[in-house]
Amino acid sequence: MKVRAALLFSQPGKWQVVDVDLDDPSDTEVLVRIVASGMCHSDDHIAKGDTSPLHMPYCAGHEVAGVVEAVGSAVRSLEVGDHIVTSFIPGCGRCRFCTAGMQNLCQNGAMIGTGAQMDGSFRMHFEGTDVARASMIGGFAEMAVMPEISCVKIPKHVPLRAAALLGCGVPTGWGSAVRAALVEPGDVVIVIGTGGVGINAVQGSAHAGALRTIAVDPVAFKREASIQMGATDAVASIAEAAELAGSLTDGQGADSAIITVGVLTAEDVGSAFNAVRKGGTVVVTAVAPPSVQSLPINPLVLAMYQKRIQGCLYGMMSPSSDVLMLLRLYEEGRLKLDELVTRTYSLEEINLGYEDMHAGRNLRGLIEFS
Repeated sequence: MKVRAALLFSQPGKWQVVDVDLDDPSDTEVLVRIVASGMCHSDDHIAKGDTSPLHMPYCAGHEVAGVVEAVGSAVRSLEVGDHIVTSFIPGCGRCRFCTAGMQNLCQNGAMIGTGAQMDGSFRMHFEGTDVARASMIGGFAEMAVMPEISCVKIPKHVPLRAAALLGCGVPTGWGSAVRAALVEPGDVVIVIGTGGVGINAVQGSAHAGALRTIAVDPVAFKREASIQMGATDAVASIAEAAELAGSLTDGQGADSAIITVGVLTAEDVGSAFNAVRKGGTVVVTAVAPPSVQSLPINPLVLAMYQKRIQGCLYGMMSPSSDVLMLLRLYEEGRLKLDELVTRTYSLEEINLGYEDMHAGRNLRGLIEFS
């Protein structure tokens, strides 16, 4: 079938909206009509050349909610008409990591950067050329074919516009605080960068009972939004946050610092490391370019102060269960989703949406399909 999709043809480059051909789903795949697709910074990393796909042209978009339109012959957990949120790491449920409750580290994660499906073939084509797609999803398109195990079935009464954010930004940020930093009641927490992921680390920190959540962002709009989303303090720099955390803890420092900036630098990690107390935790969620190979960390302080640097993928969450848990929090008024969407865009406005993101005008931009 023919569908409209936003493709990237070079790096760095702009998204171009074109007509593409989409194959039918295989036995273990489903066809999804996309209703809403979040404009995550991870997809912009590809456009800017911060990270590289293995194949061009490329269709990004991995934070998606939609409706199942067709299913393969071996699909058992979904049927036509079901509403779904995508999981950008398709959890097999059987590998060592899935069975240990770490679905975010499923062995299938090794395949999502190839742009191909799980069998190595492609489902989207442009003028006879295979199109690579983000995480086997490719949500910057009207329709997408994806593995059954990339879908989390959700109740049909949940607004799909809000649910789309549970495909990446919300669980990644919320889990960075609750699962990775292990925030406890009474903690002092610093969140560095409060865009589409960091703003949810603020929510997670507040949910876990932090006494003070200090949001750090150079953009005034995001600092103001952080207060509305649960931060107790908002400052423009990590230096200000470290000073404030020290004043609150008799000079000891924050219990944890969560790094959710747009593009990670080694200096970000070093500053966060210096801002936490003895036994404190630095959570590294933000993505760095491959060229960043070392960190300005004093190994003696690391050992003698017993500090911890914790990497964090997908909020250390298991989407097949945690998406539904987060939806329950949303329905009970304990997790904000609607407030995260600053503006919606048509597919043709995708480049404008990313311009707004870089200008600091959005917490999360969302592509909505009619």
